[in-house]
Amino acid sequence: MGVLPSPLAGSLLVAAAWLVVAVAGLIPAGNAAFARRFAFPLGAAAGVALAALGLQAVWLPAQTLTLPLGLPDLPFHVRMDPLAGFFLMLLGSVSAGISVYAAGYFREEPSGRLTLISMQYHVFLASMAFVLLADDAYLFMVAWETMALSSYFLVITDHQRPAIRSAGFLYLLIAHLGAIAILLCFGVLHGGRGDYTFDALRAAQLQPAWASVAFLLAFFGFGAKAGMIPLHAWLPEAHPAAPSPVSALMSGIMIKTAIYGMVRVTFDLIGGTSGNIRWEWGMAVLVVGAGTTLFGVLYALVQHDLKRLLAYHSVENIGIILLGLGMAMVFIGFGHPAAGALGLIAALYHTLNHAVFKGLLFLGAGSILHSTGMRNLNDMGGLIRGMPKTAFYFLIGALAISALPPLNGFVSEWLTFQAALQATVLQHGVVRSLLPLFAATLALAGALTAMCFVKVYGIAFLGRAREPAHRSPLPHAGDAGPMERYGMAWLAAGCFVLGLFPTSFLLMLNRVGVSLTGHGLSEDALLGSGWLWLVPTAMGQASYSPVIFFVVIVAVTLLAFLLVRRFYHGRLRFSDPWDCGYPEQTSRMQDTADAFGQPIRHVFGPIYRTDRRLPGPEDTEPRYSLKVEDRHWYWLYLPVARAAEIVSSKIALLQQGRISIYLLYSFITLIALLVFVR
Repeated sequence: MGVLPSPLAGSLLVAAAWLVVAVAGLIPAGNAAFARRFAFPLGAAAGVALAALGLQAVWLPAQTLTLPLGLPDLPFHVRMDPLAGFFLMLLGSVSAGISVYAAGYFREEPSGRLTLISMQYHVFLASMAFVLLADDAYLFMVAWETMALSSYFLVITDHQRPAIRSAGFLYLLIAHLGAIAILLCFGVLHGGRGDYTFDALRAAQLQPAWASVAFLLAFFGFGAKAGMIPLHAWLPEAHPAAPSPVSALMSGIMIKTAIYGMVRVTFDLIGGTSGNIRWEWGMAVLVVGAGTTLFGVLYALVQHDLKRLLAYHSVENIGIILLGLGMAMVFIGFGHPAAGALGLIAALYHTLNHAVFKGLLFLGAGSILHSTGMRNLNDMGGLIRGMPKTAFYFLIGALAISALPPLNGFVSEWLTFQAALQATVLQHGVVRSLLPLFAATLALAGALTAMCFVKVYGIAFLGRAREPAHRSPLPHAGDAGPMERYGMAWLAAGCFVLGLFPTSFLLMLNRVGVSLTGHGLSEDALLGSGWLWLVPTAMGQASYSPVIFFVVIVAVTLLAFLLVRRFYHGRLRFSDPWDCGYPEQTSRMQDTADAFGQPIRHVFGPIYRTDRRLPGPEDTEPRYSLKVEDRHWYWLYLPVARAAEIVSSKIALLQQGRISIYLLYSFITLIALLVFVR
């Protein structure tokens, strides 16, 4: 090719720039000044450039390029199409805010560790970019494994602690199990013919049974990275262990690369080879998505570790995305591609929205941890007095993840509901009746999420700290620094932009849907109603105006404030709150995080594995303790671990440590091979 296509060339340059920034911090060795002052801001600037290039690529035809890298017969192929452009826009825009935040967050890190963090951080960003640009299985797997390894080293930054090493090992183990499944999926798609470029995989003719095998392998492999149940166990372990900017990258962006891989393989590679997508695949995705959604939010409600709580909400939101993808597969499988496009667009929109508001929430949690050293909600209280700016940004993220209008979380969940309401076009009675039930699951999860973040915000930022030891320093805890606030403000602005102006993003996502399925939403409906109105199907069926809704909210709030000030100003009587008959009010009368989730824990008791310790008469300082454990550890992971130990111990008997025994093994193997060949 003579001249490189600009979006593809620019994206490659940005990925290369991240690699250069990663290496530059090591020259000379331990160059902490470069990492502290330049590396993260340069990485943020590269992210903004990547977002602009990805947004441009959505509207252009697909562009391909063969790089002079790789092996002699396996060069690297890269491709920029609307799907890759959308995810590159997500990667660049969200990582820009997180990188700005990281410049302030890591400012006090020791020099030696800071240079390593900077190197691993920017290699992590570059590897995610190459995953999205890869156009062959070879480059995809190289970038995928680089992404896993770089994020693993970031997770174990504080590797001196055994719990963090254990969390890192669990993450790496599940990541590699998923990678094996993805590799097998590419092998099935390849079928022993042609090469490993994605064009060859699209052109391969698969039998329906083999197409289903490839889909199940991809669903398992990418689902392990995304965190769907029962492969979610690494998320609540790895996120609390990692530094907060890394947690924001992993939850906001990295698990979205798994969604990218799932969409790429299912709707592009398999969809192109088999000629259609089976509705049975969609039902499987819907069942797993509904279970993941409910499981994630129910376990988040009973957590008191803030970062662990946010990790379980990542599980929940992956389930919401899977609901949209499953609906898309069901509709396309039954021959209704327009309704399928709506489900796909809803899933992709929630993918972007979750990246923004979950990144914001993890950054807010990082600021709390940086200032107070606390992650336990029961130790917090009154943080709004010492950290008002962090409290403001965290509130925006909490409202967004709770799907409250006019912020972005509401729009994508509303679109998912609209996709479920298209079930009337289906002729299959059972499936038609099940889709509204999956929508009800989403509604329940939304209500429980709002309840959870009322708990989080009320306990952490409002009220007072329960323990006297935590009470005095909290009001004086320092707020986030300027760079940290800039990073949070960037993502908070994204929550408003994505929520107030969804029509522009729907046009972009419609282009992605058309490129994958050949069908999309009616642009006449999207454009004919103007930018004020969001019309996914037809104005007579459903419409929503975020701007008008926002104006009404502001007007009603101002009117209520003026009326109260006009008619009740000066008439207020202040009195102590009811103290339940106790002679003295103390801050320990406030609800704890455990008490807040107690009703849910009783209603959904069989889901939890609880270990409670009640205070006894012999306790001089009575304390109530509660530990909620994941049943998947005892149903799945521990049995597999024990079985692996038993098998390993039996196989270890072969290792006698004697050269004569090993020579005998070699001789027996040689004889067996000769017999087999004959």
